[in-house]
Amino acid sequence: MPYDFDRVIERRSTESNKWHKYPPDVLPLWVADMDFASPEPVIRALRERVEHGVFGYGAEQPEFHQVMHERFLKRYGWNVEPEAMVLMPGVTPGNNTACRAFGGPGDGVLMQLPVYPPILRLPDNVGMSRDVASLTRGADGRYTIDFDAFERAITPRTRLFLLCNPHNPVGRVFTREELLRIAEICLRHNLIICADEVHGDLVYSGHSHVPIASLDPEIEARTITLHAPSKTFNLAGLKTSLAVIPNRALREKFMAARVDMVQTGNILGYTAMLAAYRDGQPWLDELLRYLENNRDFLVDYVRARFPSIEMGIPEGTYLAWLDCRRAGIPSNDPFTFFLESGRVAFNDGATFGRGGEGFVRLNFGCPRALLVQGLERMTSALARLT
Repeated sequence: MPYDFDRVIERRSTESNKWHKYPPDVLPLWVADMDFASPEPVIRALRERVEHGVFGYGAEQPEFHQVMHERFLKRYGWNVEPEAMVLMPGVTPGNNTACRAFGGPGDGVLMQLPVYPPILRLPDNVGMSRDVASLTRGADGRYTIDFDAFERAITPRTRLFLLCNPHNPVGRVFTREELLRIAEICLRHNLIICADEVHGDLVYSGHSHVPIASLDPEIEARTITLHAPSKTFNLAGLKTSLAVIPNRALREKFMAARVDMVQTGNILGYTAMLAAYRDGQPWLDELLRYLENNRDFLVDYVRARFPSIEMGIPEGTYLAWLDCRRAGIPSNDPFTFFLESGRVAFNDGATFGRGGEGFVRLNFGCPRALLVQGLERMTSALARLT
């Protein structure tokens, strides 16, 4: 079946936050929300479920467990049993629940900066301290892990590590070797690993996503893995995700922390997730080819037209991390500059924590025509600086 990812879908007539946050003359290339229609099997499953007409409380069915079991086994060689699967209304609620379950006021949570703002904000939500290890940016824009600095960031109060892999915003897909070193340090310091792997299906040629819990039974026993169809199949508004927690003691503590607060996702979210993982792979295969072509076009454009802006090549996600610090932008504030002078909206790098100042995050999960339009607006804005 051909998929038309070039089709521009009008979204301002909907409740889209992406398209309503800024005035109508601003092109939104910010939040991690693609401008593509979700797979047809998902739309069909939702239509059939809505036509049933009854929307009472729900519970996952054996088919769901089987679909997810087969997916994890086929893609990662990871044997996930049904009892390890815990439905949640989103990955961010999962991160928050993990901190509530395994930390408390005064305890520390370790993270790698820069990082997705809801992860950065998380310690404040639960009264924990933020223990940070900065990723190291190379001359080519690629980030690596300073493992000595990572271990030094752990203190006696640190209780868990929040892993973001593939990493948002820097686009790294950490290798098996990197993950093994991370896990070895975490296990030696008796930390729980909470792995936000929401972009795990969005990985490009030459790279492979490895769930950190799949590396070894000992690592698995200390890990909560958060997985969702939201980014992969553009279902973020349906608020559904999956926590994989094979260790029974960890799972019971996690579930106790969410009681009467962040219970399972909604019926339509569950319907969409099952259909996406069961029937959406052909669509996803085509999407990845389209996104990789968009990524390559973006890299070539930036390097040819914006010599003062640097970007590494994203290994995963549909997010580009642009270093604008040498572009001569007033106040080293590229977010405001491109919004006001180019009428194009990105995510402000400063909101991603230390190491994000002077950067913007660009979402290339859109039809090529919109990406080109955004780049042309950037070109015009930068031209006015000279």
